[in-house]
Amino acid sequence: MSLWMSLLNNVAVSVFGSVLAASFCDALNRRKNRIIFWICIALIPIVQGIIYYTWDVDFLQQIYPLLVHVPLILLLWGLTGKLLWPFFSVMGAYLCCQLRRWMALLVVEILGGGAMMLDVVELLITLPLLFALLYFMTPAVRYLSGYSRKMQCQFGMIPVLYYVFDYFTKVYTDLLSSGTPVVVEFMPFICCVAYLFFLLYNFTKGQEENRMKEIQKSLDMQVAQSMREITALRESQNLARRYRHDLRHHLQYLYACLENRQIEKAKDYISDICDELEQQKVVRYCENEAANLILSSFAGRAEAEEIVMKVEGGIKAQLKISDTDLCVLLSNALENAIHACEKVRKEGKEAKIEVQIYEKQEQVFLQVKNSYNGEAVFENGVPVSKEKGHGIGVQSICAIVERYDGVYTFSAEKEYFILRLSLSEKSVDSVHFTAD
Repeated sequence: MSLWMSLLNNVAVSVFGSVLAASFCDALNRRKNRIIFWICIALIPIVQGIIYYTWDVDFLQQIYPLLVHVPLILLLWGLTGKLLWPFFSVMGAYLCCQLRRWMALLVVEILGGGAMMLDVVELLITLPLLFALLYFMTPAVRYLSGYSRKMQCQFGMIPVLYYVFDYFTKVYTDLLSSGTPVVVEFMPFICCVAYLFFLLYNFTKGQEENRMKEIQKSLDMQVAQSMREITALRESQNLARRYRHDLRHHLQYLYACLENRQIEKAKDYISDICDELEQQKVVRYCENEAANLILSSFAGRAEAEEIVMKVEGGIKAQLKISDTDLCVLLSNALENAIHACEKVRKEGKEAKIEVQIYEKQEQVFLQVKNSYNGEAVFENGVPVSKEKGHGIGVQSICAIVERYDGVYTFSAEKEYFILRLSLSEKSVDSVHFTAD
């Protein structure tokens, strides 16, 4: 009876590990695959039984990898067309078999019993444990299969190490049973190292992802705001054009008022027209429409905040640099300048912004010089801010400049903060190639 129970338990653990490994690598997603899989799995117990009765249990354990694991890896390779992840799936399933073994050992330790009792308990918990792992763990493991090979190797390292350790210390040698401390403590050591490694890795990865999300969110908001400003200012220009087109009608109305001696009415009409035109005015700083509209928009903001803003522009109408990047670059630089000047104005001091932007020999140059108070803090030549929500604009500027193989410098001289940068239009082709 004990012999049959041991053989049945070996068959059960083979099916348990095989089904789990196949589910981990999603090899049973088609009917054809399931038929092939179960036919092959049915042959393994037959071969196990022949070896079990011809030789002994120890020999069966020694050749178990060649009898079960290697054929299973090859089978899953054929069903999925992949080799690395089926290999890690088999290793992971083997590691999960330890759950089944340890839970049975715990029950036997509490209730008492021998080897036969251990086999019975293992058989009883096989199906519940298998269903639990399939339901809770399979989706997570399958998700990892979509990662890069490097990431797959990181997650598959622990099951592989355990597999080698288990066979080397229990099946092929008796090092584990000998109680050698360095052997007994090896797997706890690996667990500790793995825990620390994944803790550090996930922490670093999480920080990087959060930083990139913040930058992306900031860029999206800035692009959306810039495009809204461009649209609004373009509409203002169109409205101004319509006013110029309708000038003849306005003059006819004024002529009628004057002819009828309605002087006050003509004055009021002229005043209304002037107010509307003034509100819709867009100052022309340069030929480039996108840059001109952004500069005009921030000049209006500066005027509203009683900040003196002087602009010298000289860039052509068509640049190889995208309007989106140009808008984000100018918006961030001027937004930071106005933010610094607002603090200066709160102290009752005069605040100035001087902007120089021009293009020469396929290079776009920008300098923004603005008033500031306090002390500028730099890290690796880049200003940093402890204020919540600030500092992302500087990162955006640096990212865009680097994308166009440009250079940038940030400096603080007396009461002025200065940003200088240049972009190379020659690098635009490679930028677009990389983006594609």
